[in-house]
Amino acid sequence: MCSIAPPPPTGAERADALLERIFSSVLATFDIYAISLGDRLGYYRALQQHGPQNAAGLAVLTGTNQRYTREWLEQQATTGILDVAASAESDDERVYALSPEFWPVLTEAGNPSYGVPMARLATGAAAPFDLLVEAFRSGAGVPYEDYGIDLLEGQGEMNRPQFQHFLGSWVTAMPDVERVLNDASRPARIADIGMGTGWSSIALAKAFPHAIVDGYDLDEASVVAANRNAAAEGVADRVTFHHRDAGDSDLAGKYDLATAFECIHDMWDPVSVLGSMRRLVGPRGTVLVMDERVADQFGAIGDDVERFMYGFSFLHCLPVGMVKRPSAGTGTVMRSSTFKRYATEAGFANVDILPIENDFFNFYRLTP
Repeated sequence: MCSIAPPPPTGAERADALLERIFSSVLATFDIYAISLGDRLGYYRALQQHGPQNAAGLAVLTGTNQRYTREWLEQQATTGILDVAASAESDDERVYALSPEFWPVLTEAGNPSYGVPMARLATGAAAPFDLLVEAFRSGAGVPYEDYGIDLLEGQGEMNRPQFQHFLGSWVTAMPDVERVLNDASRPARIADIGMGTGWSSIALAKAFPHAIVDGYDLDEASVVAANRNAAAEGVADRVTFHHRDAGDSDLAGKYDLATAFECIHDMWDPVSVLGSMRRLVGPRGTVLVMDERVADQFGAIGDDVERFMYGFSFLHCLPVGMVKRPSAGTGTVMRSSTFKRYATEAGFANVDILPIENDFFNFYRLTP
């Protein structure tokens, strides 16, 4: 029995479908901003720690305005994130609850299911929108500092669970490097480039208790946050963060391993950065770079990961990389062929993709 394929959609049907998609996307965008707001103001954590609350109670717990708090509670219940625990005639007396099923997603930093950082990252990426519009017109960049606290904290917290749970196993894909880092007779030294809020450096120190880790970043706010996180995690005796350029000649040859986690694509001159990393480890060291796993070639229509990467690329990663000139203009969607070209130009003789399964990242091992 033969089946007959349905006719292709008409122009009007395609237009209607796009309109529906825009409406659905607007609803999702509102949810993202509300989640980010709830995290910033401590609403979710208060509901987790103190149980169901009305608007007045939650406002007191979080030091916020009761009327604004009520509006947020109603929006969260309307969109299905909060539950109404007790109805009331007065809107201000209605009681709302955060289901324990949602705690890992909304309140438990470091949990692999923690989803709030994605919302924070998205709101941060759109923060300097007027500057972005002008950048598209002029070709200039948008400085990292203009993206604000949501981008800074969202980026750090989004990768934190992966670093905490998996970073040690990523290094074990290089058994010779693992042996060096575990050698108790001579503390190995690691340089973590563009470490952001420091979770990669902290995870390296915890995975390899004999190693000494130096994190380098040109964003002062990141260095302050990283030092605070290292102290809280109890590794400040072996992890030091520096607000300086790791390309300084006096650092050459001091490290056994240099790492860069999800930051090379943001660099205006990635070849220069990779060249600095090569000098940091000298002729016998290793460089490990984790960066986006994207398709080898452009293709429309892309999968969800590709769409995710392009979203952050046009909003944040490309504009940040265009601040200085001349710029490589890489963007988030850095295909493996592009990265290998950068590494070769930086003087590396060997560029290998490690056999690590990950939906979002490639892991490159570079050796002189």
